[in-house]
Amino acid sequence: MVAADLPIGDRIRHYRGGRRQDAVAGLVGISPDYLSQIERGLKVPSLPILYALAQELGVPASALLSEQPPPEDATSDGPDTAVGRALLGHGPARSDRPVAAGVLRDRVESAWHSWQTSGKRFTTAAATLPDLVADVEHALRAARASSDAAHRRAVLRTAADLYCLLRSYLRRIGRADLATLAADRAMRAAEDAGDPLRVATAQWNLGHALLAANQPAQAEELALRAAEQVAAAQMPEVERTAMGGALQLVAVLGAARRRRWWEARERLVQHAAPAAREVPDGSNIGWTVFGPTNIALHAVSIEMEAGETGEALNTADAIDTAGLPSVEREFTFGLEVAACHSQRRDDAAVLLALLGLEAIAPEDLARTPLARQLVLTVIRRARAMHARQAEQLAVRMGLV
Repeated sequence: MVAADLPIGDRIRHYRGGRRQDAVAGLVGISPDYLSQIERGLKVPSLPILYALAQELGVPASALLSEQPPPEDATSDGPDTAVGRALLGHGPARSDRPVAAGVLRDRVESAWHSWQTSGKRFTTAAATLPDLVADVEHALRAARASSDAAHRRAVLRTAADLYCLLRSYLRRIGRADLATLAADRAMRAAEDAGDPLRVATAQWNLGHALLAANQPAQAEELALRAAEQVAAAQMPEVERTAMGGALQLVAVLGAARRRRWWEARERLVQHAAPAAREVPDGSNIGWTVFGPTNIALHAVSIEMEAGETGEALNTADAIDTAGLPSVEREFTFGLEVAACHSQRRDDAAVLLALLGLEAIAPEDLARTPLARQLVLTVIRRARAMHARQAEQLAVRMGLV
């Protein structure tokens, strides 16, 4: 059994198993070099060769054809789909008395903590979010009809926090459409609550939803406008500084995605970094993980995307992520380091980085397209010992 998105060359290598490449090539009637190029993705076999390979490997030809996974069915009952269905109002029905606002707040905070710190966060989120969404939606409907303004505001704040969490989760499972919907709901709940911090957090989330939807210019424009609003908002100084800086980082990413490297670097140094120096690393205001370490991680991201792998790795060497309150951010940093090593064709370093990521966030590793690509690259390109280790990792990730 192999993953649906595994390329043809990797499928052939998988089914070839321990058989020698030159022996299989000879029996099929092609050169070992040609088979090697097919397995490394440099050549695409013709149909006759594909059928001959399938016959020799003892599998149906369809087993060698790479197929993208089918689009997610809205009627599916998978755990990821259940969260989306709950957001769209098709989740568990609620007809009894709404859960108390304080209880809901504690559950949402617990869900956020698990999402940011657990190596099995996808499994936990898929199990807990559908019921949590249904309970918050039920409480929200009741609160909107209530004359108790303080209670209504408390429920709206909790709803805004939950929708921001949903934005992050839905983006990571590949549902950019639903992530944008969740970000919009977070904005409406925060505005209805009249909570400046949550309005700023919702704008930060919407900026990331736009980045995930490949709209970097819109994300940058939104973030800069929101940063101006935050500067004039009535909130504690540390919150204003942190959210203003976090929004500047969204603008940094927007500029980098548009390949405006110097603008991204300048905004990072002149606007985001000074704010980070005023915010402790462990504060995690608005669940944004904004602080000095996050600034350094974004510096690595810019250089990695710009292809300046040497500069990115030099910057990465000086970063200590031990106190970072988010496994997702730590994972993204480690994956970018692995990508830099891959660009420099240092496959041993790539493998070491990937194995480290497996130790802290195995579900992220299995679900992230770049991670899957890097594993396959090591299998194709590395020396035999490292390739074998990468093949074992691919099995654990569910690639084969």
